[in-house]
Parts: sequence; structure tokens; C-alpha cells
Amino acid sequence: MRSRVPTAGLVLGVVCALIIGCSADPPPATPPPPPPMNPAPGASGAGDPYYPMDGNGGYDAAEYQVGITYDPAKGRLDGDTTVIAKATQDLNRYNLDLRGLTVQSVEVDGKPAKFAREGEFELVVTPAGPIRNGTTFRTKVVYGGDPSATPKAGGSENGWQKSKDGGAFIVGEPHSASFWYPVNETPRDKAMFTLTARVPDGWTVISNGREIQKTSANGWTTTAWQERTPVAAYLTTVAIDKFTVDRMALPDGTPVVNAYAPGAEGRRDTGRRLPEIIGFLTSKFGPYPVDAAGGVYLDEDIHFSLETQTRPTYAKWADLITVVHETAHQWFGDSVTLNSWSDICLNECLASYAQWLWQESRDNENLDDRYRAALEIMRGSPDFWTPKLVGMGAGQEFHGVYDKGILAVHALRRKIGEGAFARLLKEWPVAYRNANASWADFEAFTIKLSEQDLRPFFDAWFHGTAIPPDAELLPGTLRG
Repeated sequence: MRSRVPTAGLVLGVVCALIIGCSADPPPATPPPPPPMNPAPGASGAGDPYYPMDGNGGYDAAEYQVGITYDPAKGRLDGDTTVIAKATQDLNRYNLDLRGLTVQSVEVDGKPAKFAREGEFELVVTPAGPIRNGTTFRTKVVYGGDPSATPKAGGSENGWQKSKDGGAFIVGEPHSASFWYPVNETPRDKAMFTLTARVPDGWTVISNGREIQKTSANGWTTTAWQERTPVAAYLTTVAIDKFTVDRMALPDGTPVVNAYAPGAEGRRDTGRRLPEIIGFLTSKFGPYPVDAAGGVYLDEDIHFSLETQTRPTYAKWADLITVVHETAHQWFGDSVTLNSWSDICLNECLASYAQWLWQESRDNENLDDRYRAALEIMRGSPDFWTPKLVGMGAGQEFHGVYDKGILAVHALRRKIGEGAFARLLKEWPVAYRNANASWADFEAFTIKLSEQDLRPFFDAWFHGTAIPPDAELLPGTLRG
């Protein structure tokens, strides 16, 4: 059926249309074209003077979505990892860090990309088209091989290791992540981390953060762990073993997961004290800065334990005071992360002093007496005073920070006074939470907070190579 419009209505409609047409807004202007791109390769290093090829430039990583399948009987790892990042320049090429493993394919935003290996660990990616500055993009890498066969430097770089009962674990500093997934391996580029790991039934996977999924099918178990607090690459981890797992919670509900490898079950009483330890450290350093807790207790005689974020990894010899130290790192090193490896005292000097704070509180130890006793022994030992605590040189990062560093922090406490020192321990982690900081930042922060000229003190203790003069060696109550 067709309707007929009356003549009067038609005239009125035409008039209204003319009026509306005369007053209507002009059509929207065509948006200007985006500025021309000037794509260039991202830098092949992040600029740390000690390890100039570590990390890469041209982008900021936002999240690693790591997927692995690992069969302990075969020792083979198959990986399918997606790196979500934001371009910080127009990119026509960029690098990831990956050691040893064989790359089968690379995609960028779902399109096949060219790739090549350069040097010891550079994975060079050339996307199908340039990536505009400010764009978030996804790089998917499929790879595989035997990660334990990848050469490692030794010392604190253990890489991927098979445990004596057939499992596997990964710890290392400054390098560990690139042994098992493609990564921007520099502490300067922290990112969120998700691991989905598939292993044969009977094996358990432990990693950072919170366990968000666990399923079994066809003889395989898949477990997903997620850490939403930004994490430096060397602080990510995975451990695969026939663990005994204890679960509990902090008073605020934060989940605690402790995993004990076969042979390490005797340390369960130590692990159960973690809520007590976190409560004590919170009273000194402020709110616990990550959203999960726990530990991976190995029965391996590696020579260091490591503060892998939310869930430190402990060597066979680790005791209660080691747990205090590694848990303190969740504030000093994990939440507040060093900017360069020359700043390692920000991690180790402060976490080491947490041990003294614990013993002062729990064992009623007089720390001034302890300091003087140590000084009496070390006063005539040039080797003790030679290591610099800051700017120590590549390969020397872990010399002095655990012993000379403790004395230096106690001397700082007496130099600035109890009130200022208590404020420093709480306000510093808040000021740089989830960020990076340098030792120069720490010095400036402490000087401002204490309202003292601390340059001679810092120069003598942290930059010097000889015993400090008495004015800096015995400040405050230490003179008594």
C-alpha cells in the first residue's frame, strides 16, 4: 500500500526541510593523513654499560605470554611465546633476545615475519610492514630445543638446569629468561608475565604470581601462572618437579605457595614462617609490594638463591635467614628495580641489611656491637675494603655487597639517625614502586630526606676502595 501526503503537509515539509538544510552543520572535515613514517631498526642493546648488548631498543615490552611444553624424560622444550610491546619509534626491524633454541617461525600481528639470528643471542625480526611509533604490536615466536644444552657463563648465570631427580629449573642473574623464551632481557624494561606450561601427568609446574588455571587431558597437565605486577626478565622463573606443595595465605588474603622438591621436604617448617617474615618486613619497609608469595625449595647445591618475583628460588643450603634476605628483595630489587647493573647495591646491600634487622628484632642482637666486632676483624684487611659497592665494574657486581654492604648500611643508619633511616626504608620503595632507579637516585633521595650533606659518607663507603675515615666509619652511636 502507498500512502498519500496531503498538499498542505507537503508544502510545510518542504519549508521545514529548507530551514533545516540552511541551519545544518557542515559535513565533518576529512581527518588529515597521518604523518609520514621514518622507519629504522631498533637498537640491538638497551645501553647498560656493563652488558651493552643485553636488551634492545625501539619498543617497550608490556607483557610476555609464554607457552611451553616440556617432557623431562626427553629434556626438550617446545615454546610458543607472544611478546606484546609498544613501539617507541617507527620500526622496520627490531630484536629480541633468545639463546640457543631453534626458531621455527615468527609472526607480527598475525602476519609472517622474516627473522635471523645474529651474535650469541640476538633474534632479529623484520615485520611484513613498518610499525608506527606508539603502536602496540604482538610478536609470536615458535621455537624449541634442549635449553640445558645452551652455553652459560657460570657464576650467577645457571641457565636452564636439569635437577637430579629428572625435573628442571631456571635461575640466573643477570641472564636467565633468554634461555627459555624470547625477551627484551634488560631490567630497564619490566613487563607483565603469564606462563602456560604443559608437562606429563605426575609433574608439577611452579612459576611467578598466581596460579590461574590447571587442567589435565591425555596424559598431560597444563598449568597457567600469571604475574600482573611488572617484573624484570631475570626475575621470571619456572620449576618442574614432583613437588610437595603447601598453600596458605597472608592475613590480607594474598596467596602463599611453597613448593618443595623431593629431598627438600625437611624445610617445610621454614617455609611456613613466611607470613611471619613478611609481616616483620612490612613493618620495616611498608606494604608488601607484589600480589603473591611463597618459595621454590630445591634439593640442588647451586651456590646462590634468587629473588624470583613473588616466589624466590632456594638452593639446598638455604636457611631461614636466606628466606628473610630473598623476601626483602621483593621491595629492594623486584618492586624497585636497578637501572644498570652497576646499581646492584640497591638490591643486595639493602636486602642483606634486612638480615641484621631480623636478628636485631628476633634475637635481640645489639647491632652496634656486631658492627664493631666485624670492624675489629676487617680493619686490617685491604681485600675487604677494595671492592666498590657502586660502579664496581662488569663481572664484579657481587663482590662486597653482602658483607661490606651490610656495614655500610648500618653506618648510614647511624649517620642519618634512627628516625630518618626508618623513613628511608619505607619511603624509598614507595617513591620508585614498580619502576627503575639508580644509585645516584638513592643518594639524592637520602640526602634530601635526611637534610644532611652525605657526599663524603657516600664517597667513602660506596665509591671508595679503602677503609673510610673515622668520621664516616664511626658515626653517631658507633663512636661509643
